[in-house]
Amino acid sequence: MDLNRSLHDFLLNRSFALTEEWYESLDKSESSGVYAAQDAETVKQLKKKNYEFHRYLSQLFILETEEFYQQINEWILKIARDPDHLETPTHDIMREFMRVREQYLDFLNDFITHEDKHISRDLEESWKRKLIEAFDQIMFQVAEEKSTQLNNQIEKQKSVINELSTPLIQLANDRALLPLVGNIDTDRATAILENTLQKCTDQEIDHLFIDLTGVYLVDTMVAHQIFQLIDGLRLIGVVTTVVGIRPEIAQTAVQLGINFSQVKTTATLSQAMAKEYI
Repeated sequence: MDLNRSLHDFLLNRSFALTEEWYESLDKSESSGVYAAQDAETVKQLKKKNYEFHRYLSQLFILETEEFYQQINEWILKIARDPDHLETPTHDIMREFMRVREQYLDFLNDFITHEDKHISRDLEESWKRKLIEAFDQIMFQVAEEKSTQLNNQIEKQKSVINELSTPLIQLANDRALLPLVGNIDTDRATAILENTLQKCTDQEIDHLFIDLTGVYLVDTMVAHQIFQLIDGLRLIGVVTTVVGIRPEIAQTAVQLGINFSQVKTTATLSQAMAKEYI
């Protein structure tokens, strides 16, 4: 039998033992995330994924390199997108990969020691190099995909936060209030611009009060976007009253050459509500 095939069969036949040996040697007290799980179902799924890894990895010695990575990519994506692994620190995942890599190198030595046929030094080194390169590539891909998934989650969370931070409070007679609080960075300013225009259109708002009383600091880019919002509202037929413009914001607006002539302003919301146009 071909030596590569013999090695594949040797490793494949020991897949279950590899998984059990790995889990039994896992230091749960020093681990976190999925590796510290105590419930039976999570442990069962963890072992299952580890066992699947061995089934895939044993094919490293009988498939062409490109075909091997195409096949194991399914397992990589499953691990990197798994909720339990997403909640597990990446350094813990990498540590377990390195421990499994040591398992494989030990099993490879066992195979070489007990194989009846002569195995050249060159072949032995090529097997070890192939294993190490495969682990390096798989570890990199898992870490990269996991990072992508976490970044996607962060972007979704930021989108939700930005949506919640631009509440449009509907008042009587097709009026609405947009209270803005806290620092406004460029991302939040962009979200305010997009969300407010859409909400005013959807809710058929005729007059919007933008309350900046709680906004203490904006940069020139953010100030520009706030007044872009006012221009955008004017274009869709919404009258705007800006409330509580702080001196710093007013100064920035003047420096930008923003024209207030068509914008109604008041110092406080109560003054705005007392105007005859309410």
